[in-house]
Amino acid sequence: MSGLDHRLEPEGELRRFEIINGAMGRRRWSADDRARILEETLTPGAVVSAVARRHGLTPQQLFTWRREARKRLEAEAPPAFVPAVVVAPEPIAAKELKPRAKRRAPRRRVVAIELEASGVTVRIGDGASPATIAAVIGALKGAS
Repeated sequence: MSGLDHRLEPEGELRRFEIINGAMGRRRWSADDRARILEETLTPGAVVSAVARRHGLTPQQLFTWRREARKRLEAEAPPAFVPAVVVAPEPIAAKELKPRAKRRAPRRRVVAIELEASGVTVRIGDGASPATIAAVIGALKGAS
């Protein structure tokens, strides 16, 4: 007997394969079915490919459904605002003031904007450009 193994697959290994029958045609999914399947993909730890396989879909089709749903939600939802909280420093009594030293300490940056979204707090300093502020808000919107 030859030392070469002419089998394509090792013995004992099981492989999954599917037979695709072209007679099925195009399936139509109701809005409720799509919503139910999309909801499955949003559960923590869900794998989109596994959900797609379970329902006889391709992962690409499921990702397309997710993208379309996200676009619909963004188009329907008005811009959301978070409540702004302004914290003013307590006035200091004249007695508590210390005499100024000749040398000035470096000026501390004052927080001009504080955003809180999804448990994350972002503080933007007083010298930030409008483009930077817009980028931070855009990143927060994308994360939530």
